[in-house]
Amino acid sequence: MPDSPITATVDYHRDGVQHGFLKLPHSHDDSAWGSLMIPITVVRNGEGPTALLTGGNHGDEYEGITALLKLAGRLRAEDITGRVIIVPMMNHPAALNGTRTSPIDKGNLNRAFPGSPTGTLTQRIADYFTRYLVPLCDLALDVHSGGRTLDLLPFAATHRLEDEDLARRCLEGALAFGAPNTLLMAELEGAALYDTVVEAQGKVFISTELRGGGTSTPESVALAEQGVENVLRHAGILAGEPQAGPTRMLEIPDAAHYLQSEHAGLLEFAVHLGDPVRAGDLIARVHSLERTGVAPAEYRAPVDGLLIGRRHPARISLGDTFAVLAVPLDAS
Repeated sequence: MPDSPITATVDYHRDGVQHGFLKLPHSHDDSAWGSLMIPITVVRNGEGPTALLTGGNHGDEYEGITALLKLAGRLRAEDITGRVIIVPMMNHPAALNGTRTSPIDKGNLNRAFPGSPTGTLTQRIADYFTRYLVPLCDLALDVHSGGRTLDLLPFAATHRLEDEDLARRCLEGALAFGAPNTLLMAELEGAALYDTVVEAQGKVFISTELRGGGTSTPESVALAEQGVENVLRHAGILAGEPQAGPTRMLEIPDAAHYLQSEHAGLLEFAVHLGDPVRAGDLIARVHSLERTGVAPAEYRAPVDGLLIGRRHPARISLGDTFAVLAVPLDAS
């Protein structure tokens, strides 16, 4: 496979604090020999574990971007043992545009893995992470939230894995993050996710969802900041123990717990985010915007569960996920 076209202006093996870029050549109408410049910070202090911290995998998810920009500005080499690689905006074009996907190629980075060094710009970014950054790390934390279209109860997440030892270490990392909820997730389109690439290389992977709606709050940013520091303490990179409070164990066991609309129109919820529901309970209605006198389509819970995620905009189209249900797990 060809080398990546991306070059780094930082030295991953040099002690100290470095702020630089991942440079990806991008020739376009306004810059014939231009480059995408993806900000990166590397903090290293001798031998020890490496944490790869990322945000902005989707460009409209702001908690991770904010927390990691702040961390990059304050973390000092003498604070740590080992190495911290910080990429606050993995899909930098999307972050600049405030959109889930790249405005250049419409690429959804978290559906582009493992990527390709000769593919679209988004696929080239994915390839660099797959072949160059993930191999450097022992632990990867990717901070997500719901973006413009979803609102989610804040949680840290991992997955059920065939490798039981890796599954245990990933769950320990997710618990260390310290979110109010900790989830085992069955993912949609799992084969193309960053998560899968990291886990396939035997590295600890932790993900989050920290509210959404295309904004952030003091509470959601504080949770992201505390969670990032907790993970670094858990890894032994920062001194001290994680400051994690109680968490509720939940699972999204399969695709049936993601509810998609079969109608377009105006979405009306009958329950609140975080409410428990029983199978058959009314969750939402979709009202026609085409004519009056038409009864709304009703959507009911297919299973018992907890409404852990909901669509944020009231306008809904055919195929949009409008509700995500999780089921409680025994804490043991």
